[in-house]
Amino acid sequence: MRVPFAQALIPGPKTFDANLSQFSITEQRKAAVDFSAPYFDVTQAIVTVKSSPAARARSHQDLKSLKLGAQVGTTSQTAALSLDGSIPVEVYNTNADAKLALSNREIDALVADLPTAFAVAAELRDGFIVGQLPDDADDVEQFGIVLNKHSPLTRCVSSVVDGLRADGTLTRLEHQWLADAGRAPILN
Repeated sequence: MRVPFAQALIPGPKTFDANLSQFSITEQRKAAVDFSAPYFDVTQAIVTVKSSPAARARSHQDLKSLKLGAQVGTTSQTAALSLDGSIPVEVYNTNADAKLALSNREIDALVADLPTAFAVAAELRDGFIVGQLPDDADDVEQFGIVLNKHSPLTRCVSSVVDGLRADGTLTRLEHQWLADAGRAPILN
């Protein structure tokens, strides 16, 4: 059963035991749900199409004249809003809605976490990743598996994630499935 992104993060009982849908661990979210140990360090990226003015962006400064979009309630929305107070950011219920807005030229680019950005870029006609937003070295964004608050499974799931990291499985999976990260330069 698929659970909408925002619904998975609200307080209260869940219809799932564990949800592995690229949820960034934040203090606000930890107040409502449990997270496993982190399984992936993530960056935010800018996705566009070749015909967009965003296609020429090479730096953080180049984004100032663009209209960006992001899924509501995500760390992508937070990243887009924190770029610069003057950059307009449209919010959408889903990444699919944001992708449609980009295709219809209602926005110049959309902000998504890097793994989602790869998928979105591949789904768009002439889509590509312009680049990654710079990381805050003091506050690395990480994905974790979502569980019910105070779930008896949290320690067990975290132990499995820690084991996958320790034996190199997570690194191998990252290289296998996200090797294109080198083609997504950092927008300084």
